[in-house]
Amino acid sequence: MLNIKQGLRNLKEDYVDGSHWVLKAVSALLLAYALMASVLGFYWNSEPDVSQAPSAQTVIGEATTKALLHLANTLLDKPGGYLSNDVSLPGVWMDNIPNWEYGVLIQVRDLSRAMRKDFSRSQSQSTEDMDLAVAEPQFNFDSESWMLPSSEGEYRTGVNALRRYLDRLSDGQQSKAQFYARADNLTRWLGDVETRLGSLSQRLSASVGQKRLNTDLAGDAEATQSTSTASELEIKTPWSEIDDVFYEARGASWALIQLLRAIEVDFKSVLEKKNALVSLRQIIRELESTQETLWSPMVMNGSGFGLVANHSLVMASYIARANAGIIDLRGLLTQG
Repeated sequence: MLNIKQGLRNLKEDYVDGSHWVLKAVSALLLAYALMASVLGFYWNSEPDVSQAPSAQTVIGEATTKALLHLANTLLDKPGGYLSNDVSLPGVWMDNIPNWEYGVLIQVRDLSRAMRKDFSRSQSQSTEDMDLAVAEPQFNFDSESWMLPSSEGEYRTGVNALRRYLDRLSDGQQSKAQFYARADNLTRWLGDVETRLGSLSQRLSASVGQKRLNTDLAGDAEATQSTSTASELEIKTPWSEIDDVFYEARGASWALIQLLRAIEVDFKSVLEKKNALVSLRQIIRELESTQETLWSPMVMNGSGFGLVANHSLVMASYIARANAGIIDLRGLLTQG
């Protein structure tokens, strides 16, 4: 009986010792995984640099199409790939770059729609381009879909369709793929840019909280709206979303720099005729200021004239000036 008890005791001790070593091994693996994820997260958290301005194009529309392809490819192929739909470490921890990606994605969506609807069509009754008709809805797929299908897969399909359009556009033997660099086409796309920048500027400025008069129906005595709203509104971005809005604005500005540089190439004759080339270049310069290095380890949210910086208000200032330039540029383009 004593031998049996001793044997059971030895088995129990061996089991405890074995479990102890398994627990240590699992803990070590988890620690190594966390450290590796932290290093990767630090590397993936870097924003891509602004690319060089495009050279003079050989075909009208080539520079703009290549710039759009560059934006889409950067979303998919930058360090870490596309992170907005990640469900594993370190991507699931990160929020700065996913918000940056969303800012870029909105500009990709807006321009792909403009290319399908305006730039590639000679008039309202003309047929839309077959490849742009594929690319535009693909880029509008859910930005956070992990699988079945994944966001990356749908966006890659859009990239391939856009590349087919570029190949046909660059082929002098084909005439079905066209890009019409006209003032009215450019004005309509700039209208989308204006509303996007205006919204970002308002959201950035609301980081400190503001009381604003309700101007929803201003300028039209006959205007009405669905439901009544207060004459004075309290607007404030939640503290947990301040860095999200900041990086979304930074991504949108990064994308617009590339696109407007390409627009300068493809629409050069239109802009020179309207004496608007310098206005476009000033807009690009204002947006370039949004890409300055953020030296603080986090987006600060000090009061407007307080001791601590408010990075959102600084970003809002640059974007508001760029937006004012867009408004002036649209006015120049609509003049005879």
